[in-house]
Amino acid sequence: MKILIIQQKMIGDVLTSSILFEALRHKYPKAQLHYLINEHTFPVVQNNPFIDRFIFFTPDMEQSKMKVFHLAKAIRKQKFDIVIDAYCKLSSNLFTALSGAGQKISKYKWYSTFIYTHPITYTNEATSVAGLAIENRLQLLEPIDTTLSKNIIKPKIYLTDSEKAKAKQLLVKHNIDASKPLFMISVLGSGPNKTYPLDYMASVIDFIVEQTQAHILFNYIPKQKEDANFVFSACKPETQKHIHFDIFGKNLREFLALTSFCNALIGNEGGAINMAKALGIPTFTIFSPWIEKKTWASFEDGQNVSVHLKDYKPEYFKHKEGKKIKAEALTLYKTFKPSFFLEKLNVFLNNSLDK
Repeated sequence: MKILIIQQKMIGDVLTSSILFEALRHKYPKAQLHYLINEHTFPVVQNNPFIDRFIFFTPDMEQSKMKVFHLAKAIRKQKFDIVIDAYCKLSSNLFTALSGAGQKISKYKWYSTFIYTHPITYTNEATSVAGLAIENRLQLLEPIDTTLSKNIIKPKIYLTDSEKAKAKQLLVKHNIDASKPLFMISVLGSGPNKTYPLDYMASVIDFIVEQTQAHILFNYIPKQKEDANFVFSACKPETQKHIHFDIFGKNLREFLALTSFCNALIGNEGGAINMAKALGIPTFTIFSPWIEKKTWASFEDGQNVSVHLKDYKPEYFKHKEGKKIKAEALTLYKTFKPSFFLEKLNVFLNNSLDK
C-alpha cells in the first residue's frame, strides 16, 4: 500500500496532520507513507519515524503553474493507492485529481466533491480533549479503516541529542540560571489580526516576571524584530532585566531545541503553541477574537490552557459570522485586556512550576 498525504501551507497544520502517519504506521507497518508539504515547514516533521518520504511544494512552484503541473505529473508517476488531501485547496485538488489513486479522501466542499471518492463532512463539536483540529483529521482515515479515527494521537516533534545539547550550551553561555524558571513568550502572531496588542503583551510579561522572577525568552523572526523591540521597551525596567532578547533560535530547529528547556510557552495562538505542545511543554494560549477556540484549543488538560475574548464577553460575538469577526479583530482585541485572564494565568504559572 502506498499513501500520499497532502498538507500545504502553515506549520501548525503540517504538524497536526502528521498524526495521520503514526495512526497509519501502527495499522499498516509495511505501507509506504509520503508527505507533501511546503518546504519551509519541514523542520517540524524532520526525523519523524513514521514518514518514509517528503515531497516539497517550493516557493518557485507558487509562482509557476508549469512547475505545479510538473509536480502533479511526478506524483502520478508514483502510483499512489490512496491520496489523503488534508489541505483541500486548489493546488491540492489538482494533485489529487491527477494522481490516479483509487481512493481520494478529503474534507467535503461542494465545489471539489467530484474529485474525491470519499468527501468527508467534518464534525462541528469536539468529543474529546484533543479538539476539533485533531479529531477532524482523524476522520480522514475512516474510509481506510473506521477504527483508525478512534485512537487520539498527539502531534510529536523529534529533536536529536545534539540539537538539545547545543541549545543547552547557548543557555549556559548566556548565564541562564537553571534554578530559576524559564518561559518562552510568543510575543507576535503570524499577522496583525493574530497578534495580541503589543502594550497588553508587555503587561502580561510584567505580570509573569512579578510572579515568578523567571528568565524570559522571546520568540520572533528577524522581520518582526522591530515589534518585538517595542514589546521589550514597553515592559517595566525591572522586567527588562529578566528578558534575554538576543537569545533566539536562528532557525526553526534551534527554536524548538530552546523551547524544550522551557517551563512553558506563553503567548499568541499559532505555530509556536502547537510546536510547544508537540514537545510536551505546557502552553498558555491567547486566542485572536476571530480564531475558533474549539478547533485549535487542543489537549487542554490542565497542562495546556487558553483564553479567548468570547470566554469573558460572549455578547460581543452574538449574531456575528466569521468574516465580520475577522474584520473587527483589531477592535475586539483592544477590549481583551490582560486583567480578564491574569488570575487564570497565575494558576497556570504555579502549576507549571510545580511540575
